[in-house]
Amino acid sequence: MSDDTFRSVEIERTSVGRYVVRNARGGELSMGTGEDATFTPVELLLAALGGCTAVDVDHVTSRRAEPTRFAVTVSGDKIRDPEAGNRMENLTVTFAVTFPDGADGDRAREVLPRSLRQSHDRLCTVSRTVELGTPVSIVDATADPDSTEPR
Repeated sequence: MSDDTFRSVEIERTSVGRYVVRNARGGELSMGTGEDATFTPVELLLAALGGCTAVDVDHVTSRRAEPTRFAVTVSGDKIRDPEAGNRMENLTVTFAVTFPDGADGDRAREVLPRSLRQSHDRLCTVSRTVELGTPVSIVDATADPDSTEPR
């Protein structure tokens, strides 16, 4: 993969059930098991789904008018399935976006449905990846920490 396409984060354990996630730009966030205020991995998945579409929609609509409300709720059901494995079902991304009265607000309202569709159908890497069911490889690099090859 080229530098233009490659993405990664590093996760460091800080204590039992507590981790720090870091990106290449120096950003950090806490992640945990849900026993405190830190986000769980499933909550971060939900945030990524909503955040990806929010970024797409915001860029298109805010060029026309600054929203007076821009709220996104992402929900789903966590299924514990001993046969098929744990997963999320019924994923829903709900947008509540309002714009001011006037011509600029009208233009933003007009492009909102199309920008939501385009994000879902083509632009949002996160939801496209989830919906297409991209395989995930797990690599044990314990013996060779520089290895990225599956064993």
